[in-house]
Amino acid sequence: MDGQLLLALLLLLLGASGLRGQGPGGPEEEPLEEEKVPEEDGILVLNQRNLGLALRAHRTLLVQFYAPWCGHCKALAPEYSKAAALLAAESAEARLAKVDGPAEAELTKEFAVTEYPTLKFFRDGNRTHPEEYTGPKEADGMAEWLRRRVGPSAMRLADAEGAQALIDSRDVVVIGFFRDRQDEDVATFLALAQDALDMTFGLTDQPKLFEKFGVAKDTIVLFKKTSPKIFAARILNHLLLFVNQTLAEHRELLEGFGEAAPPFRGQVLFVVVDVGASNAHVLQYFGLKAEEAPALRIINMETTKKYAPVGGGPLTAAAVATFCHAVLSGQVKPYLLSQDVPPDWDRRPVKTLVGKNFEQVAFDETKNVFVKFYAPWCTHCKAMAAAWEALAEKYKDHEDIVIAELDATANELEAFPVHGFPTLKYFPAGPGRKVIEYKSTRDVETFSKFLDNGGELPAEEPTEEPTAPFPDTPANASAEPKEEL
Repeated sequence: MDGQLLLALLLLLLGASGLRGQGPGGPEEEPLEEEKVPEEDGILVLNQRNLGLALRAHRTLLVQFYAPWCGHCKALAPEYSKAAALLAAESAEARLAKVDGPAEAELTKEFAVTEYPTLKFFRDGNRTHPEEYTGPKEADGMAEWLRRRVGPSAMRLADAEGAQALIDSRDVVVIGFFRDRQDEDVATFLALAQDALDMTFGLTDQPKLFEKFGVAKDTIVLFKKTSPKIFAARILNHLLLFVNQTLAEHRELLEGFGEAAPPFRGQVLFVVVDVGASNAHVLQYFGLKAEEAPALRIINMETTKKYAPVGGGPLTAAAVATFCHAVLSGQVKPYLLSQDVPPDWDRRPVKTLVGKNFEQVAFDETKNVFVKFYAPWCTHCKAMAAAWEALAEKYKDHEDIVIAELDATANELEAFPVHGFPTLKYFPAGPGRKVIEYKSTRDVETFSKFLDNGGELPAEEPTEEPTAPFPDTPANASAEPKEEL
């Protein structure tokens, strides 16, 4: 599963994001100081000659490398201009710029640009370590992404009035309570806040606010208008008890759950998930259905590995404690999500793979297997669905070729993770478990050339086809693929 999916769990479990290092330095050309950087629709137009001038003139700069022939760049252009206008209207420090990649070969080589559009964020004139842009591809999202890097990503809270005003202003507000603002956990919290654009963040070190909100130690608290505040301490292992709190017998479980918690303080964070509330995303992440409650699951927020109790039995305090001890001591193996194998999985031209039959089919040494890893909500997957069906129909009578698909949101693989959708992989016949990733044109003609040539395109075949630059997720559903050089 992708890190973006873990962010969905932030409503219950607040994980941490790594830090990005930024440092000055790097080669610069020497343009004339009196030269002015040209603009188009409020966007700076950069080239090899004036990039250094722009970096010196603007402390924060988002640069889009584009190609005039790239359809995805053309689709991004109006949103990019709108974002520039939004920032200009509020006199924001951040500026937007663009580089014609094919016309500026030296710059595309310097910044390792291999597909369009590619966006990079430059801070404090740092030319050697720009940050890859990973935010939304619509104007409001781009503007907010930049605001959180130019200004504080979390509002500093000094008094109860300010804290309450922030909580009342949004549906979801996350506040970090840290007694020492220089603590490394504060830096991690602020780094997370930079990218969680659908939430508002606050930060305080004031003892009076700790007291007001009943916080005894450094803690992250999530405030939701539709539910009580949720504490998420910085603990790697989270034990989730899935219950339906409207059922009396489930409510009785909470007493035993609470009784088991104290010995694991600092090691395991105990969390209750009400399956009767709006927690479908959490259930889906753990591969559970509401009717399976009560159930226990542990997730390690660093490794994202998930654990389930082995065997049945009532969920008593003793059972909860035994499960925690077993996971912490390494006696329980993590599990991978998998749907059940459909009885008709191989009856259609496109074969249906799930976690339980993937290894058997993909690594069959007598078959050449071409697999599409998709997400049901992915617009790019839907766009190529017809071509994939047509390809399967074309090769349905080839006994040594299998065209298949796997829903990567509902099935996890031990062999490799799937981060973007669609991902296309080819598993050639023979020993060695060889895997070839397909990154060219998504049409039947090019697919066929790839298959007929043993898993590679003929030398003369161009490969300037879009591939998804960012995982196509609900939070970033507007993201478009890039086009390779």
